[in-house]
Amino acid sequence: MSEERLNPVRVASVLGPGGEAIGPDDLPEHADIRWVRRRKARVVAAVRGGLLSLHEALRRYSLSLEEFIEWEREVGREVAQRRRTGRMGALSLVGNRKSRRRSH
Repeated sequence: MSEERLNPVRVASVLGPGGEAIGPDDLPEHADIRWVRRRKARVVAAVRGGLLSLHEALRRYSLSLEEFIEWEREVGREVAQRRRTGRMGALSLVGNRKSRRRSH
């Protein structure tokens, strides 16, 4: 278990997945929402940065430890892929996403 997830020190804001500062008001209030990648990335950043403890995140969002670890992996894979392709500014985890239409 990583020390940054278990860190009991509280902070007022942390660096979000898109480089923006996020505070408690920027996090989802509860688990009754659709979990898109951007929201998952914000929760992962909040836990890693000390804005929210791992225990609080699991309880608040009704997650198992395995689910949270999978969120961390998902965020890590997305960031690693963007770094390899040199498209860090186009992270689909954050920011405003353009609507993508699928051609049939």
